[in-house]
Amino acid sequence: MSNHATAHARPIDIGTRLEPLIDDFLFAELDDGLDLRLHPPVKQEVVLKTDAPCEGNACLYRTVFQDEDGRIRMYYGAWHYVMDGGKMNYPHPYFVCYAESRDGKRWNKPSLGLVEFEGNRRNNIVLAPDSLPGIDISAGDTAVFPDTNPACQEGAAYKALVPGGSPRALYALQSPDGFNFSLMRRGAEEIPDPVITEGYFDSLNLAFWDEYRGEYRAYFRDFQGGAPHGVRGIKTATSPDFLDWSQPNWLDYGDSPEQPLYTNQIRPYSRAPHILFGFPMRYIDRGWVPQTDNLPGLEYRRERSAAHPRYGSVVTDGLFMSSRDGLNFKRWGEAYIRPGPNVVDSWVYGDNCTAWGLIETEPDSPGAPPELSLYVTEGYWTGRSMNLRRYTTRIDGFVSLHAPLAGGSCHTKPLIFSGRRLHLNFATSAAGSLRVEFQDLEGRPVPGFSLDESDEIFGDSIDRVAHWAGGDDLSALAGCPVRIRFALRDADLYSIQFRE
Repeated sequence: MSNHATAHARPIDIGTRLEPLIDDFLFAELDDGLDLRLHPPVKQEVVLKTDAPCEGNACLYRTVFQDEDGRIRMYYGAWHYVMDGGKMNYPHPYFVCYAESRDGKRWNKPSLGLVEFEGNRRNNIVLAPDSLPGIDISAGDTAVFPDTNPACQEGAAYKALVPGGSPRALYALQSPDGFNFSLMRRGAEEIPDPVITEGYFDSLNLAFWDEYRGEYRAYFRDFQGGAPHGVRGIKTATSPDFLDWSQPNWLDYGDSPEQPLYTNQIRPYSRAPHILFGFPMRYIDRGWVPQTDNLPGLEYRRERSAAHPRYGSVVTDGLFMSSRDGLNFKRWGEAYIRPGPNVVDSWVYGDNCTAWGLIETEPDSPGAPPELSLYVTEGYWTGRSMNLRRYTTRIDGFVSLHAPLAGGSCHTKPLIFSGRRLHLNFATSAAGSLRVEFQDLEGRPVPGFSLDESDEIFGDSIDRVAHWAGGDDLSALAGCPVRIRFALRDADLYSIQFRE
């Protein structure tokens, strides 16, 4: 976009909201030296093993969120695969199980007493296929969420969409406590009445209250071109009341190449709820090629392929994507979660499935700022159980505006902000730096806030106030259309926010 066109573009009013720099929404132009860079998370410890009799090696889908009381809840599908003579057997039904934590690192599985398994109720099962009268559900494909809608009715503080098998459809559930669920809608003669019927629904079916847009939003899987041979893709629908849903629409990824997505894991980013983040699992099937023999677990892989070729040949990894409207997404082609080195329990169909939810956790290094934890599966159907591993990333640290040591600069589109100070989330090398300039719409530096008057900002901070020779008070510019110039050298800028 030319400077002239930018100057006459309608200003973007960002007020005091946090703006993670995850796309080019705010930028008019970037120098050749600058780019938007994806930052994969850091692998941490295994936090949960699915080694109980009611769990197993096929516990793929996870939901994680923090309640108002500080308790961190996890709901997860629990299943087990046994390969026997070229066939896949299932020793127990597909359950939803539950775990909880206070710090996101140490988890326990409380005995809930809700569902009988192997003659007793001393287990952590929340839902079983026959938990709801009149319908056989695929329990483990269910994502529970706390309903933050201000109009949420009493007794419905937790909700979920659960798939029924015949015909394929989604049913609305409610619960007062996150443990005891009931159907929200029943038709004539008390027959369960589905709420969404257009989709295949064979992965995690999730929904949430979108506070920014004032509606419920659901995301679920379907096959573009028809199941089961079409391309795995994601649809979305909206609802004012969780019962009456709009016609589903396919997500649009712009110029990203067509690739099958197994899950979506989309929800608003809590620090910037106007932006939706997604962590889909990508499904890649090259067929059984010579290099497949070099992947880990060859014996298991061959055994699985006897049941179906793709069970041995498919590999999966984790992606990152974001959206500002819930329908159009910027999807990074580079993996956010890679399978990693060739070790036991890796490079398996079903690995690298990210849980639905980000949790703020305390760092292991004393004095370091809080970080975000996400949870990723490993060791799918390779033994008697599987692992859930924690990964961490810095606050807002998914994507950055990045510059090499040679440096570069960029200009935003015209912006209007509120507040008095500009807060930066950034990191530089010892030799790197960041400077900030405010300009009028014609590109002229605002006196007192030029690049020459800017402090040379360096270090690593999730919250540093920009400063100029005359101070840091920007209140004289608040409410007026301005452009911002960022000049960076060996630096990453992750997010910006104007505050009082």
